Amino acid sequence: MKLFTISSPASALCIILLCSSSMVQGLVDYGDALDKTFLFFEAQRSGKLPHAQRVKWRGDSGLRDGHSQGADLVGGYYDAGDHVKFGLPMAFSVTMMAWGAIDFNKEITSANQMSNTLAAIRWGTDYFVKAHPQPNVLWAQVGDGNSDHYCWERAEDMTTPRTAYKLDQNHPGSDLAGETAAALAAASLAFKPYNSSYSNLLLSHAKQLFSFADRFRGLYDDTIENAKQFYTSSGYSDELLWAAAWLHRATGEDYYLKYVVDNAVYMGGTGCAVKEFSWDNKYAGVQVLLSKILLEGRGSQYASTLKQYQAKADYFACSCVQKNDGYNIQKTPGGLMYVREWNNLQYASAAAFLTAVYSQYLSSHGAKLNCPKGQVVQPQVLLDFAKSQADYMLGKNPKSMSYVVGYGQQYPIRVHHRGASIASIFLLRSTVECVQGFDSWYRRPEANPNVVYGALVGGPDQNDNFNDQRSNYEQTEPTLCASAPLVGLFSKLQSASGSGGRYPKTTQVSHYTAPTGSYHKNLQPPRKVTAAAEEEHVPVEFLHSITKTWTVGSTTYYRHKVTIKNTSQKSITGLKMVAQNLSGSLWGLTPLPQKNTYELPEWIKVLKPGQELSFVYVQGGPQAKFIVNSYQY
Repeated sequence: MKLFTISSPASALCIILLCSSSMVQGLVDYGDALDKTFLFFEAQRSGKLPHAQRVKWRGDSGLRDGHSQGADLVGGYYDAGDHVKFGLPMAFSVTMMAWGAIDFNKEITSANQMSNTLAAIRWGTDYFVKAHPQPNVLWAQVGDGNSDHYCWERAEDMTTPRTAYKLDQNHPGSDLAGETAAALAAASLAFKPYNSSYSNLLLSHAKQLFSFADRFRGLYDDTIENAKQFYTSSGYSDELLWAAAWLHRATGEDYYLKYVVDNAVYMGGTGCAVKEFSWDNKYAGVQVLLSKILLEGRGSQYASTLKQYQAKADYFACSCVQKNDGYNIQKTPGGLMYVREWNNLQYASAAAFLTAVYSQYLSSHGAKLNCPKGQVVQPQVLLDFAKSQADYMLGKNPKSMSYVVGYGQQYPIRVHHRGASIASIFLLRSTVECVQGFDSWYRRPEANPNVVYGALVGGPDQNDNFNDQRSNYEQTEPTLCASAPLVGLFSKLQSASGSGGRYPKTTQVSHYTAPTGSYHKNLQPPRKVTAAAEEEHVPVEFLHSITKTWTVGSTTYYRHKVTIKNTSQKSITGLKMVAQNLSGSLWGLTPLPQKNTYELPEWIKVLKPGQELSFVYVQGGPQAKFIVNSYQY
């Protein structure tokens, strides 16, 4: 049984701990981790939130972004634990999610997560389309990191300046424009099988942005100087190659392939041997992406240069698996890739994703990885490395700490995240002002009142040590670009572990059809439990407990945990429950159209003999009562 997050009314304080561990007998539940990753992206949304928003402690915010400068910049994602919309890491995050949707399409579809994947991508691409109103104009950032970081307040309460920063032909930013072009080109491929007109729109913007980035060259943080101390760019050559490589894949046009070949030496594509893949350094990504062309037997007229690109892709991959003749990545004693002290897990997640992709490219074409001194490495070794990094993040480490928030039995609870650390706007309706947030919420020793599910925090230091403190932003702050590669990575590992399809498609499940994998072939209609039969034996019991209390103003709130247990000797399906005297909000069950009626979460429709499932509700006053409405064996 696992931690679940379910839609709930918006008046709740989301302090939720549902069910028990996501790890059973040492096994890692990549499907559960994948599902939670999407929740983090929902928590980071800026703008008008959709009706289907599952993270209910968040509200609408940034609804006038760009307005004072005559632009509509509502939407997009907040970068991390702050409320700045930094264009460079946001675009890289969208590229990573789109790459996962393309190359691990089958795996994501099997996990029934393609809808969530495309929704997460589109929240970014819709914003990029609005931010690109003219061929040579790109709104690159909203918010000022300095003023934003002086305040500790919810996105819904923002009082800091929402200044927007623009790139144009007189104020270039080839790195940021190039990355945005790559993101839109990759996203066009992700959407192509599902929405061809939207795919074409994204591709049109991608082409224009690449032309803009290439023609008017310069570093974006020379134009937007206040971005330097937050996301300093080391150069733009890798982004130009990166964008061209993605545009070639999206269009098949020789122009873009010739671009990466003609500029291979000048822009460092065949000269840069790297041991890092990140929002700032795309060389390894370019090299792996272009290796695919060679492996597929295409681009024969450029084979010599493409082989040089692949040699550098091999350098990166060999360094990850410690077979690069001493020029290997650094690892912590517990086995985690270590690059930098600040938010190190972003590098591990990106490298794990990239090696999983390269492993698939090699294995799909019967190729092997060639490392120094004649070492021939099987593609599975690359996937094993990717798995080792993912497993470390999910709790297989010296601290037994999951660094994906909300996954497993132990995870960070004082995450450096403004929205998560302050009571929800729907519970605490008064404004939490700039300095008040530091005094009342930032410095609290208690756990955050809202669990920011799926957030990959910065992670441990080079010795596997981790200090779960809100002030320790180097280790406890999550970022978009750290979590984005996990979409493809977790879906690939879920499929490779043989647990694909764990989350059944709702369109394939009805009240009278057994869920995927069930052996109940002759299901009977639901047994109705009437008022007259309440005293009869019902094979389900509800165990109530109060796990926390807190006071806001003059009202005392209680967090109630209710455990449902199947006390029969048979598996129960179609269980429906009615809540009586429920005045607060509930998590862990799926609400039905009938008032105060709930059923089990979609992915756990069968409650086996002796099996337990917990859910939580928060309210003031007396506890609610839950009774069984119907069920079937």
